[in-house]
Amino acid sequence: MKKLIVCIALLSVAALVFAGGGKEKGITLNFMEVMTSPTRTETLKGIIAAYEAAHPDVKINLISPPYEQADSKLTLSLTAKEPLDIVEIRDVTASQHVTNGRLTDLTPYLAKWPEAGTLLPVAQEMAKAAGGKPYFIPQFFYIPALYVRTDVLNKLGVTKMPETLDELFALCKQITNRQANQYGFTIRGKGNPFRQADLLVLSNVNNVNPDNLYQLKNGTSVFASPDYLAAYTQYADLFKNAVPQDGVNWGFNEQINSFASGTTPFLMQDPDAVPVVDGLLSREQYTVIPMPVGRSGSFYYEPGFAGFGIPEYSKNKDAAWDFIAFISSAAQNGPFNKSYGALPVHTTSYAQDPYFSSGVYQAWAKTMADPKKYAVVHYPYTASQYPGWAQVHEKYMQSTFLGQTKPEEAVKAYADYWK
Repeated sequence: MKKLIVCIALLSVAALVFAGGGKEKGITLNFMEVMTSPTRTETLKGIIAAYEAAHPDVKINLISPPYEQADSKLTLSLTAKEPLDIVEIRDVTASQHVTNGRLTDLTPYLAKWPEAGTLLPVAQEMAKAAGGKPYFIPQFFYIPALYVRTDVLNKLGVTKMPETLDELFALCKQITNRQANQYGFTIRGKGNPFRQADLLVLSNVNNVNPDNLYQLKNGTSVFASPDYLAAYTQYADLFKNAVPQDGVNWGFNEQINSFASGTTPFLMQDPDAVPVVDGLLSREQYTVIPMPVGRSGSFYYEPGFAGFGIPEYSKNKDAAWDFIAFISSAAQNGPFNKSYGALPVHTTSYAQDPYFSSGVYQAWAKTMADPKKYAVVHYPYTASQYPGWAQVHEKYMQSTFLGQTKPEEAVKAYADYWK
């Protein structure tokens, strides 16, 4: 009964929100974002103002639910067929909305869009990641790279950057000196640590299925592979011999602080860490390089992303697409991502904009330009086990780090969970 009351209340609020603009002359497009933050919302408002200035008969009604509620609010609104015309779709919700038939296939629009040809290969792939058709246009990417405190390494006599994960892990252990409070790696211990641990472990496993990184290409469980046990054991050894003990509880902020202090000169992070690190260090103190590759010959990653699509039932699809084409253009997408700390989606941004064509962002340009060496994989978001996986993984990983669980026991628990 309480759930029913909550749903009715939310629908009532939604009705009030969507009611605005109905009396405006021309077309009003209702646009719901989900990656909501104060800075980002203000940036979106600036882009909307520029579009409205060039299209005086169109009004964009931006709806910005609180971040923690945004995904559920969008799901509820799409299910109720509230008057939405432009919606932001996340990597973790795309399959859900496509499977439920909530989004419009944008293939006809892309065929006529001049800038479709400059979309990065990874942008074209992710646009079709759910359902095999482009149901949205990605607006940004989060891709991991290796942040390196070059000044710290120079003092330690290290001049060669690691090219493989084996080299990276060995170097991290080599430079660790607990008495001097000098360690190697800035590990993630809490806050969905599987998002980092999986990539550092599974890149050392052969024949991972790119469509489901928890399976091998032959359909068997990746957790049953001897390669996985060896790689997981190596990862636990990295913690034991190259990470501060309290790293078992580190999240994003602790990782950044440890890197900025020089305690751990290697950090695996996404591009949104660049503005944060720039506020703490100068570019003379650090750099960013592509992730070293695993024994598989590749480094596996799944791009974090969100994009804009059109609800299947929208009555203003052509007008909605015109705005999506505008906000997705290189001229708008590049500046948008500068303010957001993410990666733009057009090749031209990396070729023509000095902000992305030089310096630390070259690490990501190189990563996206070599899909064999840096291979895209996908999580099984629709699997029934996925929602609870973060808690199971973190529990056994932390227990392994602390010596309370053997790697063999943790791997068996993972295998049993994913049966």
